[in-house]
Amino acid sequence: MLPDFVKGLLRPGAYPHPVAEIKLVQTHISYVFITGDFVYKIKKPVNFGFLDFTTLEKRKHFCEREVVLNKRLSPEIYLGVEPVTTDGKGFFINGPGEVIEYAVKMRQMPQDRMMDVLIKDDKVGQGVIDRIVQKLVPFYTQAATGPEIDFYGEIPQVRFNIEENFAQTEGYIGRALTRERFETIKAYSLSFFEKRANLFKERIKSGKIRDGHGDLYSANICIADDVYIYDCIEFNERFRYGDVACDIAFLAMDLDFHRLGALSGYLIDRFVELSGDRSLIDILDFYKCYRAYVRGKIHSFSADSKEISEEDRGRSLSTARKYLSLAYHYAGGKRKPVLLVFFGLIAGGKSTQARVIGEKLAIVPLNSDEIRKKMAGLAPTERRPEPFGQGIYSADFSRSTYTRLREEAAARLEMGESVILDASYKDRAERMALIKMAEGLDVPYCFVYCHCPEKETKARLERRRKNKKAVSDGRWEIYLKQVETFDRPEEIPPSRLLQVDTSQTVDRTTAYILQSCPEDIRRALSL
Repeated sequence: MLPDFVKGLLRPGAYPHPVAEIKLVQTHISYVFITGDFVYKIKKPVNFGFLDFTTLEKRKHFCEREVVLNKRLSPEIYLGVEPVTTDGKGFFINGPGEVIEYAVKMRQMPQDRMMDVLIKDDKVGQGVIDRIVQKLVPFYTQAATGPEIDFYGEIPQVRFNIEENFAQTEGYIGRALTRERFETIKAYSLSFFEKRANLFKERIKSGKIRDGHGDLYSANICIADDVYIYDCIEFNERFRYGDVACDIAFLAMDLDFHRLGALSGYLIDRFVELSGDRSLIDILDFYKCYRAYVRGKIHSFSADSKEISEEDRGRSLSTARKYLSLAYHYAGGKRKPVLLVFFGLIAGGKSTQARVIGEKLAIVPLNSDEIRKKMAGLAPTERRPEPFGQGIYSADFSRSTYTRLREEAAARLEMGESVILDASYKDRAERMALIKMAEGLDVPYCFVYCHCPEKETKARLERRRKNKKAVSDGRWEIYLKQVETFDRPEEIPPSRLLQVDTSQTVDRTTAYILQSCPEDIRRALSL
């Protein structure tokens, strides 16, 4: 699906310098060719409303603007604009023939010193933040300002950007965020203009509206012999002209996103101290919310891009959900999603308890039997009395079923929805995968192990056999096999495990579960 010139530039001979290896990276607006000593960035012929690269002339113009603007913070990195040419046989950087595109030429920075990489390696501390702040404070002091730029700090212009975001993301409701979260973020953002109108006027009056960076976060910062801050917004002045607080909020939000809240706070403290900009704090969460929402929007767009792999599209949608969840947090959304896992041997009562508690909490449980049969093209109540470990209950099919369960749970949790899972989860590895997922999403979880005496199990299985609406294919011989193969839940932290005898009344068991959940779950669910 790549254009011919992109395929052509994946050849080492396309470049006017030695190239040992070429790596192509795509964003929603660019093709980036990493060639060793140099990087070439070519703009895609796209129009998102807020940017328009649809003609060669426009792409050339914005390549030139990108170089000029980025030399302000990283003059050593931005080297110029090179033509992409073709002679009818191949494609070249600054070669013979017709000019078909333009590329921004950059000096390649050490990938292991990129700030987002350093964050993953736990190598960003206060010293790094100090270096960044020391670079940014003089930059904003010297950045252009004046009536033309102040215009973009006024409420109508800021509001336009905010409302544009909501208009462009309505189609992602139900995919990247819930309707409730969308409306909460929107209401918070628009009401802020009314409540704090004087704050926007004060920021303009005190000279805080500048020709800034517009895209200030860890992926655009390199911490090497110097601090290199690059890839500013060149394609739309209204995203670059704005309150200094909007730029700083972006980097602070990014640190929050990577669960570095303490460093985020340190960044703000140091910037305020060195710049003397005390009122920045008053508008910080508003711009943090805006920045998180923009990132969510961009990753939502990427999730629909046909030029990247299905795996990358799924990853983009997952990232979009996380950013939009963070925006919801800044907007005052307090309810945190939780994960409840009802598991145990067949006829242990897990499905009944999952359904009853789901009704009380307004959460529809995800049931493994329903998902398994859906994957097999069967109706939920269609019986498949397979022998143990065969057919749709084989190890491979079961593994696929539990993977699908986990993926669906992760998608809902990322959007801020609480999840109830209803499945045997007899294998320790499957339970550990759920724990890893919940901890990775910073979601409180609780496993509820449902069991009952064998006499009650046998009676339940007999009643289920006669019930034509039952979804489960469980039988006594299957139960006996499960007893032999069930991994005891010793890997689950005791504080995250409830063991429940479901031979008591459903109401009594339900009350016990809701009262005995971990405190963070009770708090999140307002129990």
